[in-house]
Amino acid sequence: MRKIVYWMGMSLDGFIEGPQREIGWHRVDDELHRHMNEQLAGMGALLSGRVTHELMAGFWPTADADPASSGTVREFAGIWRDMPKVVYSRTLERADWNTTIKRDVVVAEIRALQDEAGGDLALGGADLAATFRRLGLIDEYRVYVHPVLIGRGKPMFGPTDATTDLRLVETRAFGNGVVLLHYRVE
Repeated sequence: MRKIVYWMGMSLDGFIEGPQREIGWHRVDDELHRHMNEQLAGMGALLSGRVTHELMAGFWPTADADPASSGTVREFAGIWRDMPKVVYSRTLERADWNTTIKRDVVVAEIRALQDEAGGDLALGGADLAATFRRLGLIDEYRVYVHPVLIGRGKPMFGPTDATTDLRLVETRAFGNGVVLLHYRVE
């Protein structure tokens, strides 16, 4: 069965974006981008909410056409375009780039998707991840902690009464100060 992996970068103080949805503080250099490309290229699909999908769709479809783009950016543009994507939204009317729109998170549909052949499923977006977590659908967490404190913004994890036990399976420090914390749900 394919695993669902919540995949997200956050500031050291726990935010995925600033108060105006800014993400320019993310420290993505070639080493980190190469690592992400290697990891994401093996995934079977990207699962995201509307906001995350629109952010990605606003840049990646043509990022490799920009002569100023680095090799890792050009490579990821192809990975992103070709990767099957499922966006969960009640308002999005259409989506291009190999994307399926789902209106609701239905556990039986997610389990059927997990039973399909292929790589694991990368989950992005804090709100969608909160729903998946509440439904017990997240198998792993890949948290990229960026060496910056931004003070406020959108937290990676919202409040909940549930406790989730995790087992650390990998850590990695990158040259730019970003640290990967990779956990499996117990």
